[in-house]
Amino acid sequence: MPQLRDAAARLAALACCRLTPGLTDVEFALVEASYGFTFADDHRAFLATALPVDVEGHGGWPDWRGGDPAELRRMLDWPVEGVLFDVEHNVMWEPSWGPRPPTVSECLTVARRHLAAVPQLVPVYAHRYLPAGRGTSGHPVLSVYQTDIIYYGVDLSDYIHQEFGGPGLSRTDPAWRPVATVPFWRDFL
Repeated sequence: MPQLRDAAARLAALACCRLTPGLTDVEFALVEASYGFTFADDHRAFLATALPVDVEGHGGWPDWRGGDPAELRRMLDWPVEGVLFDVEHNVMWEPSWGPRPPTVSECLTVARRHLAAVPQLVPVYAHRYLPAGRGTSGHPVLSVYQTDIIYYGVDLSDYIHQEFGGPGLSRTDPAWRPVATVPFWRDFL
């Protein structure tokens, strides 16, 4: 995927991170087995080209090769934990879950049960996410902060432009039209 090689080259030129050699098939298998998801094809291709890691003063890249497993788990759990926070503190309730139970404790139990079945989101950078899933690609990158979820890129290559700069469409351009692709999460867009 040439656009993903170009996106990695843009990151290198912008000096917003350090690019290390891309993940190998063995490393992908280890990460996916350890954390229970598979990368979408474009996310995998990007990380096979180069693995961005943080540099002094910048943070947010998940270090799939040598990162702290607890931090990687926290990043993976962030979207669901954010929904649970809004269920508990902001009276958020998804209508498809049925009637809202009378207590917060019961609400959280029901919400956890339903959230266990929603598509996994995988961190790209900080609270920017792509859906998991081998055999899929072209998903928009989502900015996820509790149930405040917005598009942050039409796809992974566009996301690199939106977040870090370089050639691409502005979000104010009428041609910039991300399309939601993943159940549940798209309902918040």
